[in-house]
Amino acid sequence: MRNDKILREKFIKYYSPIFEEELIKQILEIGNFDKIKAGELLVDIGDDLTHIPLIFEGAVKVIRQAKEGGELALYYLKPGDTCAISFINCIETKKSVFEALIESDLEAVFVPVDKIDEWLVKYKSWRRYIIDSYHFRLMGMLESIDDLAFKGLHERLIKYLVEKANRSNKKTIQITHQEIANDLNTSRVVITRIMKQLQDEGKIISTRNKIKVLRLD
Repeated sequence: MRNDKILREKFIKYYSPIFEEELIKQILEIGNFDKIKAGELLVDIGDDLTHIPLIFEGAVKVIRQAKEGGELALYYLKPGDTCAISFINCIETKKSVFEALIESDLEAVFVPVDKIDEWLVKYKSWRRYIIDSYHFRLMGMLESIDDLAFKGLHERLIKYLVEKANRSNKKTIQITHQEIANDLNTSRVVITRIMKQLQDEGKIISTRNKIKVLRLD
């Protein structure tokens, strides 16, 4: 990891409304600033978690592997976010139970885990940030449970495409049907069938490894 003046300026611009000035100063002194390309694995199952990320550019997909070999996308991290699961693992000094895959080029500062407890006591803004992170993830999990329990795959796929397009700020998403199937815990054949329905309805244009979002209301 490296220090980078531009990255530091981006971090200050994004997080200064969130954290106290003294905490910002602490993070600038001890944090590791880095850029990481899309497609790289940020955290793997079984890794020791020595740092937590504070993201100010890009997106990260947090994935849970099933015992049977499948996988499920739990949630996505975007600018302003950090990973609530990481906090739990770090505080309890346990190894990672999830994968974190960089979905779009990441810019973040990585803070040593031994500062988590110290800052919880010292900085009100850090306590609020951690509590909000847990609350937001809990609400997200409940929403995911509701989706699985009460929504059909057609609705879930539409929501998935909308959120993915919004995260990238692009109408054209570069992704395969198999990757979508993995994220939604279903089969590629089912996703391809629903994609054809959406295309026939004039809501998307699906080509090889690319999906253009036209209308998903």
